[in-house]
Amino acid sequence: MGKIRFSVSLSLDGYMAGPDQSEVNPLGIRGMELHTWLFDLEAWRATHGEPGGRIDASTPVVEELEKGFGAVVMGRNMFGPIRGEWGEAPWRGWWGDSPPYHAPVFVLTHHGRETLQMEGGTTFHFVTDGAEAALGRASAAAGDDDILIAGGASVIRQYLDAGVIDEFWLSIVPLLLGSGVRPLDGLSTLPGLEVMDVVAAPDVTHLKYAIR
Repeated sequence: MGKIRFSVSLSLDGYMAGPDQSEVNPLGIRGMELHTWLFDLEAWRATHGEPGGRIDASTPVVEELEKGFGAVVMGRNMFGPIRGEWGEAPWRGWWGDSPPYHAPVFVLTHHGRETLQMEGGTTFHFVTDGAEAALGRASAAAGDDDILIAGGASVIRQYLDAGVIDEFWLSIVPLLLGSGVRPLDGLSTLPGLEVMDVVAAPDVTHLKYAIR
C-alpha cells in the first residue's frame, strides 16, 4: 500500500470553511476565498477538463497532490449537503457527471445507497460501517497507490486520531475567517511532525508534513 495523505487550504486562523455552509454556499461565508489561488492554475483546470490556466510556484504542489492515488475517502458532508435518507432523487455530488477523482471514492455515511458510477472512472461507494471499514476498502482498491483523504474536517480528524496518516499538505492563505470549521480542533493527540517542504507561492504558502 502507498501513503495515506490529505491536503487542505486553511485561513491564517486555521479554518478550512467559513460559517453557514449550505448547498448554495458549500464552503460557508468567504470559504471559497481559500481556494482562489488554485482555480486559475493550469494543473487544476486540466483535471476538470478546462483549458488554459497559469503556471506558478503552486503548480508542482498541485501536480503532486493530483497524481499517485488509487482511492479516495471522504465524508458525507464533503460529498453533499443532504442529511438523513437520500430520497427519491438522491444527490450525485458537487462535481457534475464527471468528478475529478478518476478513482474509487468511499463516502462515509449513516445511510446506505447503491454504488454510483460516474464518467471518467470515478465510482462512489457508500460505507455505513465506519472510518476503519472505509479505509480498509480504500486500501484494497488502491493497491500500491496512495489513499487520498479528501475531507471534510471530521474525517481528517478521525484518521489523524487513528494514527494512520503518513503525510499532509497545509496550504495557508492570508485570510482571517473568524469562525467556521477547523480540521485540527479537538484532536486527542498530534504525533511528531517533520517538515518536508515549504513552498511560497502567490496568495498562498504550502507546508508539507510527514508524521514520524
